[in-house]
Amino acid sequence: MRQHRRIGLDTSVFIYHLEGVSRYAACTDVVFDDLAKGGFQGVTSVLTLMELAVRPLQLGRPEVADEYEVLLVNYPHLAVADIDRAIVRRAAELRARHGLRPADALQVAACLEHGASAFLTNDRDLRRVTETQVILLEDFVEG
Repeated sequence: MRQHRRIGLDTSVFIYHLEGVSRYAACTDVVFDDLAKGGFQGVTSVLTLMELAVRPLQLGRPEVADEYEVLLVNYPHLAVADIDRAIVRRAAELRARHGLRPADALQVAACLEHGASAFLTNDRDLRRVTETQVILLEDFVEG
């Protein structure tokens, strides 16, 4: 990842980190420490805010959803991209070319439109994307 100046971050990376998923904790700790120190610029889309809020809201914990949003929009060296017409068009092209699900296409398109040269995820289906280097967390987990 060190060769990339701007990296797109999929929602799963945030979920694993915020929920302390033990299998990925060491990896996400490195990612978010490096991001906080400016080792790279991160970008995700507003879809991440939506996806992170779902579980806390289901559990009747709106304050947790609020905390997640505050954390994301204020995290050092992380841009949270709005979805605009250019991103929607790029997402349509990605869906047509690679058969991505709508949310995945929008997430990748937002990162591409904001200059990401890599996309960190744990979704193997996204390896079909050729417009950026797709990096799976799973590839860095031991055992």
